[in-house]
Order: sequence, then C-alpha cells, then structure tokens
Amino acid sequence: MNSNKQTIPQHNAAVQHSRDADISPVALLTLNPAVDVTYTVPRLIADQKAHAVATRFDPGGNGINVGRALQRLEVSADSYIVTAGETGHMLERLLVHHLDATHYERVEGETRINGTIMEQESGSQYEVSGIGPSIPPSQLATLLNSFVTRAGKGIGVLTGSMPADISTELYAELVQRIQDAGGLAVVDSHHESLRRAILTGPFLIKPNRHELETLVGHELPTVELVAEQARLIARQCVQHVCVSLGGEGALLTGPDDTLYAAAPKVRVQSTVGAGDSMVAGLIAGFVRKLPLPDILRLAVACGAGTVQQPGTELFMADTVEALAPTIEIRELGI
Repeated sequence: MNSNKQTIPQHNAAVQHSRDADISPVALLTLNPAVDVTYTVPRLIADQKAHAVATRFDPGGNGINVGRALQRLEVSADSYIVTAGETGHMLERLLVHHLDATHYERVEGETRINGTIMEQESGSQYEVSGIGPSIPPSQLATLLNSFVTRAGKGIGVLTGSMPADISTELYAELVQRIQDAGGLAVVDSHHESLRRAILTGPFLIKPNRHELETLVGHELPTVELVAEQARLIARQCVQHVCVSLGGEGALLTGPDDTLYAAAPKVRVQSTVGAGDSMVAGLIAGFVRKLPLPDILRLAVACGAGTVQQPGTELFMADTVEALAPTIEIRELGI
C-alpha cells in the first residue's frame, strides 16, 4: 500500500439523506429469485439427522437483496421479478414490506429454494442453490421491455444468476439496450455473462476478487495487482470498477486514480448478501451524486453491516451510519 497517500475525509452528507435527494429511477432485474431457508444447527455429522435450533425464511436472489438494501438506504427502486408456483407465492408474501415497487411475471414451475446451514460448533456456513423455472420467451420479452423502459430513465441493475436455458449474452444485450435508451447499466455477474457484458461498456461492474481472477485468468494475490487489473478494465470499456476483497475491504476506480477502503473490524456472522449490500451502497452513492470516496465508504459500510447479521439478513441503517465515518479511504496511485 502506498503509505504516502493521504486519507480522504468523509463528506458530511455521505450517509444522512432523504428520498428527495434521489434523482434517478433505479430498476432491478431478478430472473432467478429464491426463497432462502437458513438452518442453524449445533453440529453436522455425516449420516446423522441434525436438529435445527433456529430456522429463517427470507426472500432471496441478488436483485432482490439489492432492492431490500436500497430500501434501508431510503433509495426507491422498481423490482422486476420472475416467480412461479407455491414457492413464488411465498416469495411474494415475504417481499410485501421489503421492496418499494414490484413487477412480477408469473411463469409455470416453481421458484427455487436455496438452503444455508450455519454450524455453531465450527462457525462454518454451507450453502445449496436450488434450480429455478424456465421462462417462456414471450413472457421474458414482456418483462425485459418493461425493465428497460424504466432503466432507460436512470439506472438498470443486472445482477445474479439466470435460468440455465437463457443465453449468457442476455446481460450484454440488456446493457446495450439500457444505454441506447439513455440509462446507466450496473452489472454484478460472473464468468461468461460478466465477460460479455463488459464488452458493451457498462457504467459499473462489481466483481469480487475471485471473479476478477477468473476473468483475467490468473491469481491476484495483492491489492495492488487487483487494482492494476481493475484500472485496465476501466480504461478499456467500463466507467467504474469496484472489486470487493472480503476481509481486506474493497477498491473503486475513478477517473484518475483507484481508491481503496480497508474493511472495518466487525464480528462476522454470515457473508450472505454482503456483496449485494455493497452494490446497493454504490448505487445509492451514485444516485445521490456523492464524491467517489464517500460512495466507496458507503458501499463498504453496507457490506460490513450485513456480515454482522445472521443468515440472509441485511444491514441495519443505523449500523451503516455508525460504520461509514470510521472507514478510511486511500488513493493507490494506480
């Protein structure tokens, strides 16, 4: 780390705000949502039944998590969601008080169920991702047209997995459509879907370190190497690259430099939803036109607030407000 770089102070309005300050509509797409079931068990033993001491049911899916987090940051968003079957009805009931505006496209089949097992003895966390329904092309087109119309007026967020029968080109096509309609596209995906989307020049991408390593084809063991690759992508085709680094924090490329934020020291209960919370913090910061250091500060505070929560629960707004001023931002000179 370049120790001669100055710490950037927080802007006074980084966290405190009102809905009146939000100037751009935000549209979120969730094609493969889930009902998340979290079991807390004392210990897992092979071939033996584990008895849960706690069970949680939460709405799941990356786009949904971003929407839930934005609501806690008091940023309005429209959520476009595919649901199916009885599990889909359950998901819709779970979301009643968690999202501002929902637009459901109901299809045949069943919305997937994701399972998380929290083992108390070891502190380990095990996750199983379910299989969602197929989306008929005509219904997909209807949903996407509505989504792009809204996203073209502000920010369109493309995040999370897609049903297996949907092309990995879809996010790239949507980035282009959003931009052609006058909006900004945010992409938080992985593998080929992310690679193709990058080529269309989205406004912001947010890979984690592993996803960036997969993208470039080799390991990036230091923050500086991560920053160099993020800067290279930003120079080629993406306006902003934010890379989450887990316990090491995160970095965000700006016009002239790359900013780094160390993660605050907090007690980690669950990492589920931390990346989605960071995406929400980034979007909230850009919507409010905060300075880049404060955008990164807010995003890291959101992620750190979420890892302190059990299961798939997200941060509390007052936790973010308390954490944000403690996060130091440094220029890396990269």
